[in-house]
Amino acid sequence: MIGRSDMEPTPRQRKRRDAGFTLIDILFVVGLIGVLASIAIPGMMKARGAAQAASALGTLRLVNSAELSFAITCGLGFYAPDLQTLGMPPPGATDAFLADEMTGAATFIRSGYTFGLAGTAHVGAPASCNGLGPGQAAPGYAATGDPLDATDTRFFGTNSDGVIFRHTSSLAATMPEIGPPAAGSPIQ
Repeated sequence: MIGRSDMEPTPRQRKRRDAGFTLIDILFVVGLIGVLASIAIPGMMKARGAAQAASALGTLRLVNSAELSFAITCGLGFYAPDLQTLGMPPPGATDAFLADEMTGAATFIRSGYTFGLAGTAHVGAPASCNGLGPGQAAPGYAATGDPLDATDTRFFGTNSDGVIFRHTSSLAATMPEIGPPAAGSPIQ
């Protein structure tokens, strides 16, 4: 026969039923997560900006290499005046000087930056091997990278000298095709 004392929960059994999180425990955990997130997010944003700037530098180096390859192999010492010209492969080649995603328009967006390339055509420039007509190639070029994020103050520019410059505002209007810009400091 089972007695009444056998049916009553022991203190040990009662504790198990009452176990769980209280409202105070949950509020503490949520507050702790909020504090940790407020500490981590600015650092993550800074790291993201640094990664985008590094990618922008790599992209401008790629444009410099493509322009140099064009001048040596196809432009007879002259440079491509725009991105679309670098997207046309030379005869007998399967690859263009730059990838399609970089040459479809006058500008392109990559890793949080907008890039552009311009060169002033020279009347005496010969026709290039990839279809650019006589007098259309340029003796120099200017390429720029401007961040899409308005709070980022890392603007980049380069030209036919191959040096990349950094400035706190856009170099698009001031980057010469040859020589250093009026403002900005060289990176390489």
